[in-house]
Amino acid sequence: MKLKITITGPKVHDVGYRPYLTELAMRFALRGFEVSNDEDGGQQVVIALVECDDAKAKKFYNATETKRPQLAVVESVKSEDYAGDVMPLWQFASINTASQINKAIPLLLEIKDSIKTNGDSTLHALREIKEDTSVIKANANATLHILEELKEDVQPRFTTQLRQVQEDIRTIKERLGMS
Repeated sequence: MKLKITITGPKVHDVGYRPYLTELAMRFALRGFEVSNDEDGGQQVVIALVECDDAKAKKFYNATETKRPQLAVVESVKSEDYAGDVMPLWQFASINTASQINKAIPLLLEIKDSIKTNGDSTLHALREIKEDTSVIKANANATLHILEELKEDVQPRFTTQLRQVQEDIRTIKERLGMS
């Protein structure tokens, strides 16, 4: 089954919706998945394309109706059948990881410069932030676990790419001090 889920609202961009839905798709072990931001009549829109069996599609859609990122403001969640191509989940997850890393690099460089400039006060602030990142650590561990489970379902020609995603996650965890 292929499904197009459209999430519309005044604040569905820049709240972590795409990574949130990617993690949800991994939790449900969907075969195909991709998500993107769009606009429709001045409204922010998130579009998720899903390919999986009927039961998983229903569970995924129900989860999108009832759960969302904390800062999101949603007016509607709609679904419709979809006839186009849907990217394999592992492939989209790889692209999404690279996208999130690219967003983090400028912030990390800014933090590095701030540490050089502000010294101890910045280091103290970073230690406080580290204490508040237990949710990130739990999600990273859950993501790694799900990827390892999906590894058995992935065709042999994709094994190399999956290993690279796992290594990227390990690298990110190491950089965040979550060994």
